[in-house]
Amino acid sequence: MAGYSCAPLVKKLGIKPNSVITLVNAPRNFGKTLKDMPEGVILQKRLSKKNNLIIWFVKSQKILKSSIRRMITLVGKGGLWIVWPKKSSGMASDLTQRSVREVGLAAGLVDYKICAIDQTWSGLKFAHRKGK
Repeated sequence: MAGYSCAPLVKKLGIKPNSVITLVNAPRNFGKTLKDMPEGVILQKRLSKKNNLIIWFVKSQKILKSSIRRMITLVGKGGLWIVWPKKSSGMASDLTQRSVREVGLAAGLVDYKICAIDQTWSGLKFAHRKGK
């Protein structure tokens, strides 16, 4: 596919060995999409402060805006992926790359990576601003 990175998804997402990855509202079989996980990686669905990376699937502005503050309190050093349906997915959503970035920045985060998760989902990776 033109314009898509050939890097494995786990590398694009920044999943490292012995990490705890929290999947929030992930599609049912998303764990299977993450092939060739590094050694010692734990996938969990329950939100807690014991995570290295959160991958949060969101379909609406309302949910994104109402839940972003809670997610920020749980973001580990690995950051927060906010993942939304691509327009071409056919899935109902009022989110775009621009709107996701605006909400993240307004909440005090910095975006520093973008990823085409698959044919349905895109994501922006956020982290706390340095010094915060």
